[in-house]
Amino acid sequence: MIRTKRKINKLRGSRSNGGGCTKKRRGAGNKGGKGKAGAGKQHWTWTVIHDPDHFGKHGFKRPQKMIKKVNSVNLSYLEEKADELIASGKASMDGDAIVIDVTELGYDKVLAKGKISKTFKISAPKFSASAIEKIEEVGGEAIEL
Repeated sequence: MIRTKRKINKLRGSRSNGGGCTKKRRGAGNKGGKGKAGAGKQHWTWTVIHDPDHFGKHGFKRPQKMIKKVNSVNLSYLEEKADELIASGKASMDGDAIVIDVTELGYDKVLAKGKISKTFKISAPKFSASAIEKIEEVGGEAIEL
């Protein structure tokens, strides 16, 4: 049956508001704890309805030793820094091609972001397929270590 008036409105003016003896509802001691206290005991019904995944383990975390962090570099970066790398001795010229070993720069993989106009001979442990395509399009060479 649907109440037309809220029960509390009916009970206004009565001493206990439908709670029996007034001492039963007095103070925070009758709350049964703060927050999620008693979630597995006296508030179990609430837990089942509102937070069923509260207990137990869910999913998994991969061990850190299994996760390989790949440090990658884009072709656009190599294009921009080519002159600086030659000046500092980290890259060299082979005819008209610029020879770069990206492992010396601290990178593991070459990605294809950006456009290149210079000819490169890049050696790296890994290349993206599009990076190899772009390097060879300009007449360069991608050497996998």
